[in-house]
Amino acid sequence: MKNFVFHNPTRILFGKGRIADLKKEIPANSRVLITYGGGSILRNGTLSEIREALSGFTVFEFPGIEPNPAYETLIQGVDLARREKIDFLLAAGGGSVIDGTKFISAAIPFAGAPWDILSKNAKVKSAVPLGSVLTLPATGSEMNNFAVVSRKSSADKLPFSSPLVYPRFSILDPEKTFTLPPKETRNGVIDAFAHVIEQYLTFPVDARVQDRFAEGLLLTLIEEGPKALKEPENYDVRANIMWTATMALNGLIAAGVPTDWATHMIGHEITAKYGLAHAETLAVVLPAMLRVRRAEKREKLLQYAERVWNLRDDPPETRIDQAIERTRQFFESLGAPTRLSGYGIGEDGIPVILSQLERHGMLALGEHASFGLDGARETLTLAL
Repeated sequence: MKNFVFHNPTRILFGKGRIADLKKEIPANSRVLITYGGGSILRNGTLSEIREALSGFTVFEFPGIEPNPAYETLIQGVDLARREKIDFLLAAGGGSVIDGTKFISAAIPFAGAPWDILSKNAKVKSAVPLGSVLTLPATGSEMNNFAVVSRKSSADKLPFSSPLVYPRFSILDPEKTFTLPPKETRNGVIDAFAHVIEQYLTFPVDARVQDRFAEGLLLTLIEEGPKALKEPENYDVRANIMWTATMALNGLIAAGVPTDWATHMIGHEITAKYGLAHAETLAVVLPAMLRVRRAEKREKLLQYAERVWNLRDDPPETRIDQAIERTRQFFESLGAPTRLSGYGIGEDGIPVILSQLERHGMLALGEHASFGLDGARETLTLAL
């Protein structure tokens, strides 16, 4: 196991009715900006509950943060927050809303061009504090310090991170996920699954606790994901998926182990050029990625085959094939296509995606920093 520092300052309030606790979590006399996306939190009553919980505060609202939050939209939130002297941000929604709010948090006091935070990795020296009310478990953004923002005008989708944008708290009420459309439920399960894989399917470093945690998260998603689609108002199923998605990317299973993220980087470029949901890109890229890199991931793939898919009896290479195919079939069983062609992207799309990777300097990816354009081309060809 490698040396590591693990620290996560986000306070989690989990369970039914926790929105009522908001008033205790936000400093008195705060000027609060509620950020959210479309109309779902209006339709299911979440926004009304938040407004009621924040009675007594000076509250403003910034709706319209879209999936794959757009810089062009977020900068309007920055302008509003500066104008109204906002000193606390509350994101209400899924990972896109929380990611976008993290960017707003960092950009409000930023002295230069806010785009530099993303395009030049400009250091975030201060940020407006934020909290979240999670309504779509998927990205884990509610308990980490990462965010990804798109710029439509230039077809960029870029990440940033800062310890200053950890949410101070996040409220996780599984009941707020009961009315999610099946596609959003499916995508959340796939997103969380891929997050775990990126931190687990690399190479062994005798990190037994992290491995067992990761395998438990994967098994939970395999068991509970299909149930959530069949029983959308099953509280226990929704609770387990919600907590799994949070644990998948809060730093715990990444502590002391090598991580990959090549699948995510390719996925970002597919989203930027073709508009697919993040999880849809992961379902396409991940099975092909595992086939291309099976040699470097061999030991962990065999462990994955045995402990997650219960594959023990066949020769090693057969078990690896079966584990990768089971992964693909799992995504398909949730209703997600696992081929580029399933989204109308053909062979002519491969140079477009490769050009994006090259433009963003994604030439040495993976746990060994050895996965470049040739590997990406092979992966995308297998994913056609």
